[in-house]
Amino acid sequence: MIKILWFLLIFAVVVIAHEFGHFLIAKANGIRVVEFTVGMGPILLKRQGKETLYTWRLLPLGGACIFENEDGLDEEEKRKKDENAAEAQELIPDKERDRSLPAASPWVKIATYAAGPIFNFLLAFFLSLIVVGMTGSDNTKIVSVIEGYPAEEAGLLAGDELISLNGERVHLYREVTLFSQLNQGEDVKVVYERDGERYTAVITPRFDEETGRYLIGFSGGVYEKCGPIDTIKAAYYEVRYWIKVVYKSLFMLFRGQASVKDLSGPVGMAQVVGEVYDEASEYGIMTLIMSMMNFAILLSANLGVVNLLPLPALDGGRLIFALIEAVRGKPVPRDKEAIVHFIGFVLLLVLMVFVMYNDIMRLFK
Repeated sequence: MIKILWFLLIFAVVVIAHEFGHFLIAKANGIRVVEFTVGMGPILLKRQGKETLYTWRLLPLGGACIFENEDGLDEEEKRKKDENAAEAQELIPDKERDRSLPAASPWVKIATYAAGPIFNFLLAFFLSLIVVGMTGSDNTKIVSVIEGYPAEEAGLLAGDELISLNGERVHLYREVTLFSQLNQGEDVKVVYERDGERYTAVITPRFDEETGRYLIGFSGGVYEKCGPIDTIKAAYYEVRYWIKVVYKSLFMLFRGQASVKDLSGPVGMAQVVGEVYDEASEYGIMTLIMSMMNFAILLSANLGVVNLLPLPALDGGRLIFALIEAVRGKPVPRDKEAIVHFIGFVLLLVLMVFVMYNDIMRLFK
């Protein structure tokens, strides 16, 4: 039960941050928010605010800010469609100006849609500040060089600091590990620093039968405490790393190097939280909290990146329509935009069901 509570806590924090971004920017620009919801499906808890209904729904499958007249229906149709929205609308004087999202300028729409992902990145940065401040950051210094492997042959030594790999700047050793995992067998141009001087070496990884992977032949990843300024920098690099993990994973998916079967939904995430709990709880409450915060950083960065994808029903898809409106000076007909987002939403639901099915099947393996 405690594992489920941890998952729900992380889920709630990440989703609330995302939806609060939409909510805050919408309210700041005078847009009426009909409902602020966490989860989907039947309502478990609800509270009626001055003009917004706040709800917690049964299924941990995301959340939503429902704006006035967002779907293009008139208010009478909206009241018939959603009695919860009606509760909020009854509090609104009939003669007020139009505060619906469709009536807003394209730039307000862009700001409102972008705010959700941006708040996810801000949450990830805030949590990273805490984690880095408590545990330090993994530097890119080489701890040891494996005898007989390409790194030694290229002249690298323990104590050298890795600067870039194939032109890609690295600030955390996990970036080095990620690069190694995604670039199996290819030549690597390594820039490293020794005694204040920078050197370059081109290294060809060697296949290791024991691990079944191509290895350059060095190890590192020592965590060291950071001062206040370095903590801020390291927190930024932490968020950047997780964003990099997400978009490179998506790139592999689009290129066919990964399968949709590798995706995880709420069930898979709950399972991961359970595994993290089992591993971290043995080392005390602080280790457990830091581990859970690390997972929340990953999840928040993931949600931010995925929602910026230019796909219908996601924030990125809505941003595309707002940008089109800004360029052409008038919006795409609302009925046509609504159809595109509806189709996208249906496909998204199908994908979520498929991912959940795979997650459940993995539980029985």
